[in-house]
Amino acid sequence: MIGSLLPRRADYEGLRRGWAGEVLAGVTVAVVALPLALAFGVASGLGAEAGLVTAVVAGIVAGVFGGSRVQVSGPTGAMTVVLVPVVASVGPGGVVVVALLAGLILVVAGAARLGRYAGVLPWPVVEGFTLGIAVLIFLQQVPPALGVATPDGENTATVAVRAIADWAPAQWHALAIAALVAGLMSVLPRVHRSLPAALVAVGVATLVAEGAGLSVARIGEIPSGLPLPELPELAAGDLPKLLSAALAVAALGAIESLLSAKVADGMADGDPHDPDRELFGQGLANVSVAFFGGMPATGAIARTAVNVRAGARTRAATVIHGVVLAASMVALASTLERIPLAALAGVLMVTAVRMIEFGTIAHLVRSTRGDALLVVATAFVTVAFDLVLAVGVGVGLASLLALIAVADSTSFEREPIESVDVDPALEHALLHEHIVAYRLDGALFFGAAERFLLELADVSDVEVVILRLGRLRIIDSTGAQALSDLIAHLERRGITVLLTSVRPQHQPLIEHVGVIGRLAHENHLLPTLADALVHARRHVRSVEGAAAAPL
Repeated sequence: MIGSLLPRRADYEGLRRGWAGEVLAGVTVAVVALPLALAFGVASGLGAEAGLVTAVVAGIVAGVFGGSRVQVSGPTGAMTVVLVPVVASVGPGGVVVVALLAGLILVVAGAARLGRYAGVLPWPVVEGFTLGIAVLIFLQQVPPALGVATPDGENTATVAVRAIADWAPAQWHALAIAALVAGLMSVLPRVHRSLPAALVAVGVATLVAEGAGLSVARIGEIPSGLPLPELPELAAGDLPKLLSAALAVAALGAIESLLSAKVADGMADGDPHDPDRELFGQGLANVSVAFFGGMPATGAIARTAVNVRAGARTRAATVIHGVVLAASMVALASTLERIPLAALAGVLMVTAVRMIEFGTIAHLVRSTRGDALLVVATAFVTVAFDLVLAVGVGVGLASLLALIAVADSTSFEREPIESVDVDPALEHALLHEHIVAYRLDGALFFGAAERFLLELADVSDVEVVILRLGRLRIIDSTGAQALSDLIAHLERRGITVLLTSVRPQHQPLIEHVGVIGRLAHENHLLPTLADALVHARRHVRSVEGAAAAPL
């Protein structure tokens, strides 16, 4: 069983023919990942080196063991939100333990095949999440693209608005660099599809900034190398607090990685990702990161998108990205530190726009009101609050809409009884005006139970009501209780109720709830409509002949 979660030869199919593209993609995504890794390390409170170490170690380990061919893993902005309070309460060492514990949780989840349940995420929720993430990525790059210091604040949209307010025309250099990169990334693919547009654009922008002596912010100092691995230190008294944080990190890592991998499937051609293997690989990555003093990692949609757009087709590109980051810490520090942050902001802004499938979003918005609501609500919560809450709201709203749809599909139709074959001896007593039959279709559950009571409780001018349950696919305890209440209501009014065609799987529930006990007689549970109709006609004849006897 565990063998299916391990690397295999097929992971690198086509690498011999397309190795050049994998190298270019790996280098391109490494250039984009470098400032992000440094920034997320600083934002978490652990320092720039922790972010870069995480990008290297998690990028390589998750690239080899993960379930997606093109997924790029590392530190993310969403993860720093969870980590900041951990650093404040237990210190940087606590984050290392959180990474270790979260990694072990994800390994167990992958081995237990829990990743498959991510496949039940509704398509509009995934598209809304992707749209929200794209907006967040774009907004996060507003301050560096404008060349202003990132204002204080937790909400990305608010921070972007404050950055725009802080911008002055004298700071046009950064905006020009970002616009140059965006323009080159838009034009270069039309010149030649195989050109590494992002890498070329960043290189040109750096040369322009250096040659013109533009005053723009640069990447800055690069850490000199990876630390030696060591065992994380765990204080027993902090374990409950760290375990709680680890569960949150594991949940966020699973959701973000699986959704990122799902988004990558839509961007890249080839086999879809393996969700169980993705959890397993992300778990191993976080365990490995803990031994190098890094921070928890997860699949990163922005870097994954850059990887795919740069031409990655196998997991070799993600491994190369980690190797390039490690090499840059030693060999290219003086060169990489001159790259303008505005150039990288331009890369991510273009990537964010390309992540949005405008045609798909338009199709979903026009299809049904429910789909439109899911897309808009998920995207809004992603931008306004956080990713985990957005997925929860999206799935919860989708479940509610599904229940409403199922309830609306439940019908209670009057059954024509004239066409039912019965004993010819009873044909002279066709007293249909005193007998009605209803066929219950669909699902009788809490969402439809109230409507069921309202529609059938007002039946009048009849002696017998036949309820045909053979086409009832689902019934829950609320539906069974509604059925019991209806029978009691009709029987009190002197209307005999007969049940017919009850499915074997439903009978234990209706017996337990007391539906059978509500019937006037145990013989009022009959196998077919024809049997129920014979019984009903006999009952009506006996009542009308003033010789009624207990049935």
